Amino acid sequence: MNTIQSMIQEGATIVDVRTPSEFQGGNVAGSINIPVQELEVRLEEVKKIGKPLVLCCASGNRSGMAERFLKAHGVNCENGGGWLDVNRLV
Repeated sequence: MNTIQSMIQEGATIVDVRTPSEFQGGNVAGSINIPVQELEVRLEEVKKIGKPLVLCCASGNRSGMAERFLKAHGVNCENGGGWLDVNRLV
């Protein structure tokens, strides 16, 4: 079992970092939408989630940027890649 799958099974919060319109077009059930460009101003909100985060976007690029930013600020997170890939693990 991979890390992302085990994180999801252990109750990680799935954060989709795509734009709100992309998120509305389809998303992982139960995921929350915090666009990558809003992470800096919403950092305290992200930290208050209090659980490990699995990040996703369309392809894994934006969630990779989000992972680097959040890890630099002490947030326990992993890049899950594209939301469709994460959706298959849920």
